[in-house]
Amino acid sequence: QTRLVESGGGLAQTGGSLTLSCVASGNIFTINSMGWYRQAPGKQRELVAMFTRADGTKYGEFVRGRFTLSRDNAKNTVTLQMKRLEPEDTGVYYCNAAVFDYEMAQSDYWGQGTQVTVSS
Repeated sequence: QTRLVESGGGLAQTGGSLTLSCVASGNIFTINSMGWYRQAPGKQRELVAMFTRADGTKYGEFVRGRFTLSRDNAKNTVTLQMKRLEPEDTGVYYCNAAVFDYEMAQSDYWGQGTQVTVSS
């Protein structure tokens, strides 16, 4: 079993910055992908940024160079630095990871979510 623990988030003003971090722990042989989704009220969950071993890092179209996803493979951690925040960035941000365990089974995991609120 793998657990994702998120930290960061909170309240920011338009044009401000926030940083989100996610740590994976548990039965982890390797992480195939890890990153962030978000969900705004009344909207579907959408990709923010995701690193995959096959394709590198991808960002949602709305990011437009404002966010940067970094990872620390040794610590099974990803960090999302968000700059030039806009009110439209408000939502619950979820960490997601696809993990191979030591039994070579792949499973998809989600964090509990962390709220990001950007005031205008």
